Amino acid sequence: MFSRDKWAEVIQALTSNVFRTILTAFGVFWGIFILCLLLAAGKGLQNGVAQGFAGISANSMFMWTMPTTKPYDGLPEGRQYNFKIDDVAAIENNIDGLKYVSPRNQLGGFGGANNVTRGLKTGAYNVYGDYPEIIQQEPTDIVRGRFINYNDIEEKRKVAVIGKGVESELYEYGEDPLGTYVKIQGVNFMVIGIYEKKTATRGDIEEAQKNIFVPFTSFSRAFNYGNLVSWMAITAQDNESITDLKSDIFDVVKKRHRVNPDDNNAIGNYDLYEQFQKISGLFIALDFVAYFVGLLVLLSGVIGISNIMLIVVKERTKEIGVRRALGATPWQIRGQILFESVFLTIFAGMAGITFATLFLYLVNYFLDSMPSEGMMFINPSVDFVTVLVALGILIIAGLVAGFIPAQNAIRIKPVEALRTE
Repeated sequence: MFSRDKWAEVIQALTSNVFRTILTAFGVFWGIFILCLLLAAGKGLQNGVAQGFAGISANSMFMWTMPTTKPYDGLPEGRQYNFKIDDVAAIENNIDGLKYVSPRNQLGGFGGANNVTRGLKTGAYNVYGDYPEIIQQEPTDIVRGRFINYNDIEEKRKVAVIGKGVESELYEYGEDPLGTYVKIQGVNFMVIGIYEKKTATRGDIEEAQKNIFVPFTSFSRAFNYGNLVSWMAITAQDNESITDLKSDIFDVVKKRHRVNPDDNNAIGNYDLYEQFQKISGLFIALDFVAYFVGLLVLLSGVIGISNIMLIVVKERTKEIGVRRALGATPWQIRGQILFESVFLTIFAGMAGITFATLFLYLVNYFLDSMPSEGMMFINPSVDFVTVLVALGILIIAGLVAGFIPAQNAIRIKPVEALRTE
């Protein structure tokens, strides 16, 4: 229940020495301010990493062949082998819980640069032979035209989807690439779509715009790959983990290609889910560090408030004695001291939260004026739940800070207090 007299007493006690009160409250203010900034910084980094994974099915892995390192079934170590298109069906039929198994072939990149020409203009780009599912596994926005489909696969159409980087280098400004042809290693492909990537998990975002996607079947026919598969992109169902399934996938492939079951180096892989889990664990650790450091700074402020409340109790010894003589119970005395302590702590803490919010607003205003592509620090912020947690911490801190002074207050005997000058 609201009591005007109680609030008047609290304000009088805390304003009797304003400078001392401000210095005491600053410790709590600074502790909450630092805590909010540390948590916001962690959130900003998390948002930046999340943008890097945006549009990617994080529950995926990429898989390719490596030379064998152990002999098996009469075959020597160091043997080179290749995935085959039949491996895709074998993986799908033998492993439950998979969403997509996309075979891929590639020209350019680590396979060596290739020439793509249009008229008198030439460029070196990565050219991928893909199935339509790959667009569900990598962050690719079709800004004009369309992506490859299964009619293109079945009819082995020589069509291509090019990146905006390819468009800007091979076409004049304002020229529409759709329906035109580009020549990839001497083979003409008709452009049916333009894509743009907003993020890139590996490499430069600018380079991610300079890829060309063609149907897997027409790629294999045009460049004499036959039934070979360079590598695969495999995605698990949402209720499964690709990290848990990949050993079974490797077993299927090893059996089909007569690779020693214990040869863990014969298949290379990049597990996006595993990397994502590591990053998620890192941010949990960062939040822990933020709370730990923030609470340590806050503790120093709580100690300061506890000290000032001890001084206040000492200064009010005669007042407390009079109240006890007039019939005030120990709980009433204790409650008044605790109330003052909690009020000062919450007031200082909420001021810290307010200033932290204003500071973060300015930081976000500055960041919004910068290009967000490739940025690893985005929208540092503190959510409402964190504010509630901070409020709970402040209440507990205020109670802790006022406990010892309150106990000292109720130990004061009325007769001794009245004799104090």
